[in-house]
Amino acid sequence: MDQIILQILNGLDKGSAYALIALGLTLIFGTLGVVNFAHGALFMLGAFCAVVLSRLLSWSHTVVDETRTDFLGNPLKVEVPYVYDIFGEATGAAIIDWAVPLAILFSIPIMVLIGVIMERGLIKHFYKRAHADQILVTFGLAIVLQEVIKYYFGASQIPTPAPEAFVGSFDFGAAVGLDANKIIYPYWRIVYFCFAMVVIAAVFAFLQFTTFGMVVRAGMADRETVQLLGIDIDKRFTLMFGIAAAVAGLAGVMYTPILAPNYHMGMDFLVISFVVVVVGGMGSLPGAVLAGFVLGILESFASMREVIEFLPGINQVVIYLAAILILLTRPRGLMGRKGVMED
Repeated sequence: MDQIILQILNGLDKGSAYALIALGLTLIFGTLGVVNFAHGALFMLGAFCAVVLSRLLSWSHTVVDETRTDFLGNPLKVEVPYVYDIFGEATGAAIIDWAVPLAILFSIPIMVLIGVIMERGLIKHFYKRAHADQILVTFGLAIVLQEVIKYYFGASQIPTPAPEAFVGSFDFGAAVGLDANKIIYPYWRIVYFCFAMVVIAAVFAFLQFTTFGMVVRAGMADRETVQLLGIDIDKRFTLMFGIAAAVAGLAGVMYTPILAPNYHMGMDFLVISFVVVVVGGMGSLPGAVLAGFVLGILESFASMREVIEFLPGINQVVIYLAAILILLTRPRGLMGRKGVMED
């Protein structure tokens, strides 16, 4: 039982990242009909927003500390972050410690702006082109963004720790009445799952309960009719591209303590996220979320030592095998609309 619970928790952790990226992908495909292979790069850019903010908050200047000396008796020169001068040492240290959560506020306007620039500057020219053309141009854009990050930040991973308050693990075994110390799970992974649930709920609430969201959903169903009503649906779809970019960016920001940011992390998640979108149903937002968690849990169970010993390498292909089986029996995906991909 403890192994089952642990693997479900691991699956929810991975599934949260898959679901958030797939949610953004589905928003773009559902509104604009664009297959965006640069979406993984947006996840990566979000992670590096956290890196940039962490470095900005740690930016320091040199001062002479008269109270401390070196072995020759000379006053020591120490690096003091500027936030210490502005907010005081205690508050400044807390701000630096909470750099990753603060990067949420830092990244949202940046990612929305990046998404809008991408859509207006490049994507809009490929609306009426074949999906193959869209894949080629967005994949090329992803490579460009990846190389830009590599040039400025290097090829090595950049550790970005979680706040000290979330360092350590939670004893699930004791919490659910099982043996203590049997199910130990990191606090930050729990935080990531809860954060993903909040973002997903916020996106669905925005689309379901706001006038803007209702118009967008109407445009997704019948773009021409909405335009005939005098509504500039194109501007709304452009903003939705920015929102989708922000969702991917937020997923990357909060994932940095779990996986140290590197220039190719976007590509690592991109292919799996597209599989998630197809399995969930092209254009189906609930399907993308459901498929993300289902495939995340499936991958987690396939990574168990006992399973790998019995079927070596199954953890590397289980998601794709599941996708093949689902699409053979249900071509439109788990929650896709009838007729989509069933011709």
